[in-house]
Amino acid sequence: MGDELNQTYIVLEGFVGVTKYRYLYFVTMFTAYILILSSNVSIVALIVIHRNLHEPMYVFIAGLLMNSILYATVIYPKILVDVLSEKQVIAYSACLFQWFAHYSLGAAEILLLAAMSYDRYVSICNPLRYPVIMRKPNPSVILFSAFLLPVLLVSVPTAMNVNTRLCHFALSEIVCGSMIYKLHCIKSVVLNIYGLAVFGNMIIFCLLFIFFAYTRILTVVHRSGPTVRAKAAQTCFPHLIVLISTSCLSTFEVILYRTEANFPITVRLAMTLQKILYHPLFNPIIYGLKMQEINKHFKRLFSLSKIIHCGNTLTRQTVIVYCLHKPKV
Repeated sequence: MGDELNQTYIVLEGFVGVTKYRYLYFVTMFTAYILILSSNVSIVALIVIHRNLHEPMYVFIAGLLMNSILYATVIYPKILVDVLSEKQVIAYSACLFQWFAHYSLGAAEILLLAAMSYDRYVSICNPLRYPVIMRKPNPSVILFSAFLLPVLLVSVPTAMNVNTRLCHFALSEIVCGSMIYKLHCIKSVVLNIYGLAVFGNMIIFCLLFIFFAYTRILTVVHRSGPTVRAKAAQTCFPHLIVLISTSCLSTFEVILYRTEANFPITVRLAMTLQKILYHPLFNPIIYGLKMQEINKHFKRLFSLSKIIHCGNTLTRQTVIVYCLHKPKV
């Protein structure tokens, strides 16, 4: 029975001072989870409801925000349970699922950012061909492929890791990410080659393409007038901020795994919290504030809610005044 438990369950040792700060952890993570869901769902709902937002750029933004919702839904409920538990453990099968979601959604995010850069490249550098290239079915096909391709690619190593023999049963993490290979008795050469060949090439290709697209955009914008520059700044600046943020966090994770550096648990926790807290909250704030059309719909929504609230208040006050001064019969 003990052997079975050792082979099945993994101890997560990445929490710092969880016994002392248990409720602080819970309140922080629960608040973050609610904010992530509400902010991302609000923008996705606006894009779905309003027909003038049914453009390729906003379709890709909705896909990126849905990606954040899926990632948070996979990660946060388990963390909330862990911080309230005496022991932070996870079944190896659930750990594999977290690893699968971590890599497939991470790769989908890179592909979506590449799709957004392509959309901006065609819109600014080839505006006459934009309606033909980005006609109605194409954005949906690109969006679907951006989610499906990583799922298919990550399914291969996930299936190969199901029956892998484990020699270690503890991770210095709060979620199962790239460090899951440290649990294995023997590192698989096939999986290493597969990871470098497939994901390494895909990420490098996407980043090179994004770099090329924005270089061309900057060249065209530099030669254009102030109107084109203003439009390019409004649509490209949020994408670049999100891209830089994603690249920095992904680079740290790759360095951590490939160099096998023995960072302190506090440093690992800080970087993990940045990835699961800062990044999913960052996207809706950037796109909600910086994208003019989305920001406009948000202002209208809040203005409408204020009008309704004021109308209800005035109605209640009118009824009260009428009741107090009702003529006697």
